[in-house]
Amino acid sequence: MSKAFVSSYRASLVSCAVAFAFCVLLGRLFYLHVWEQEELMEHVSSNRKMINVIEARRGNIVDSRGNLLATTRTAYDIGVDPQAFQESDREKLAELAEVLDKPLAEIERLVDTKTRKGSEHAKEVRLIRWAALAKNANESTNEAVRELGIRGVYGNSKYSRTYPSGKLAAHILGYVNKEETPVTGIERFFDYYLRGQDGWRETEKDGKRRELAEFREREVESFDGLNVELSIDLMVQHIVEAEVTKLAEEYNPNGISVIVSEPATGAVLAMANYPTYDPNEFFNTKKYPIDSQRNRALTDVIEPGSTFKIVPAAAALNEGVVSPDDMFKTGVSRVTYRGRSLKLPGDHHVYDELSVHDIVVKSSNRGAAHLGMLLGETRLHDYAAAFGFGEKTGCDLGGEVSGTLHKVKNWDGLTITRLPMGHAVSATPMQVHTAMSVIANDGVLMEPLLTKRIFDSTGEDVIRFAPKAKRRVVSAEVAATVSQMLADVVGEEGTARKAAIKNYMVAGKTGTTQKIVNGQYSRQHHVASFSGFFPANNPALVITVVVDEPKFKGVGYGGSVAAPAFRNIAEACIAYLGIRSSRQDIAYQPTFIYDRTRRLSN
Repeated sequence: MSKAFVSSYRASLVSCAVAFAFCVLLGRLFYLHVWEQEELMEHVSSNRKMINVIEARRGNIVDSRGNLLATTRTAYDIGVDPQAFQESDREKLAELAEVLDKPLAEIERLVDTKTRKGSEHAKEVRLIRWAALAKNANESTNEAVRELGIRGVYGNSKYSRTYPSGKLAAHILGYVNKEETPVTGIERFFDYYLRGQDGWRETEKDGKRRELAEFREREVESFDGLNVELSIDLMVQHIVEAEVTKLAEEYNPNGISVIVSEPATGAVLAMANYPTYDPNEFFNTKKYPIDSQRNRALTDVIEPGSTFKIVPAAAALNEGVVSPDDMFKTGVSRVTYRGRSLKLPGDHHVYDELSVHDIVVKSSNRGAAHLGMLLGETRLHDYAAAFGFGEKTGCDLGGEVSGTLHKVKNWDGLTITRLPMGHAVSATPMQVHTAMSVIANDGVLMEPLLTKRIFDSTGEDVIRFAPKAKRRVVSAEVAATVSQMLADVVGEEGTARKAAIKNYMVAGKTGTTQKIVNGQYSRQHHVASFSGFFPANNPALVITVVVDEPKFKGVGYGGSVAAPAFRNIAEACIAYLGIRSSRQDIAYQPTFIYDRTRRLSN
């Protein structure tokens, strides 16, 4: 029997190859377990580690009576894991489609699609572990899905911001977008307090991405956001927005702003604009263009027109340079001022002579110009600034502009005669409103108060906001005198007869401003406004209505367009708030001081 011959060379070669392979393997093991151990252990640890964010609940926004204006509800994103789905549950898909209000074919397609391609250029195929079936479903829908018991179909909870009253107070509230970022309004201004603090849970997961609770290392609780209480009254806001809708339908204007506040505290009870939007559908820019989100009461500027005439009238009386009965020649078209001949502005009705009282009541442009010249540039400018023109009011919403009040050194030769009638100055509706509030509040300028307090889940105050008086503008006696003048504006001989309310003494001023088009004042484009308060001898509310370019046969005067809206809002507020009449049949007395004991003292 012969024996096989084994070459020593071949045996050596095989032995070397085997030895080399073992060396490579040992080298690789050394490299992985010794040389790269720290980095690889971090990689393994990161793959096993699971960090779950415990989302904080955003705080509520409520009105002054505790009614919800913005809140956070629990929503569910319902989806399917195609890998976990079992064929035995297929007959339940029809019920699932009915619960989710989705086509059965679409749900079956998502269930049956188990893989997808990786990146655009990669050839690898990845398993689908989640396919969305419905987003932002409510709790009852999620519970109905759970009761079906379909393996692989489940919902992930999340918080969703909602605004129960829809469009109501949209420009005040603002909204939180899909990235959980507050965009405008109270939502943005008080985000620091509303958003709360997220927590987290650090644990480990197994190969199927399931949590291993026994390896839970650290858990930090979340802290829910604080709540914000506004000075807004939901019912007053509703009254105002209903009137804004009525104005929009009747006059089809470019824009509308209405503000209601308490003069003694500056507390804003309502603020509405047109056009508006629904913060629940902020993303629907076809239905609600981005431009509709602008809070025109704070961002849009107009020439205040005749509503500004309270400034030169109150200033001249406060300086003691005139009395209410002093007469001025308002029939002349030119006057001499400091050695220069100046052309006076035109008037709708020209009167030969008017007293200071009648200059306000008849809304005489020339009479206002006389008062301005009597004051002089510096005093006229300083009083306009004291009334709040040319500076932000400080309303807690952000985005507010300061308007324009030029320094005296930048005035031209006609400014001294045009500024007193509300030209050559621009202001927001809120600035016009706060200026009128000065007269209603014994001559004291208040900062608008929109937020009353910030409180926690137990109702305890964290921060409380008090009314803030910015400065005294005119004396209480002068404010009372101008109040009586403004009450006569709403009287039988005034320009705002349509603002009158039976059994209530109303004070206010109309404004009809020509808009500047192509560098010139237009006779076809106007801003109609009315700003006033009631009862005149003990004001409870100040209401300002501004209508930008109403479509009106002829001129859309403030007395014809804005004054009736003021009356409608005031009458509804009287019924709702129970404002008592305090009308008194008294003779006009320039130095009469009205009884305002409930408000700021002198």
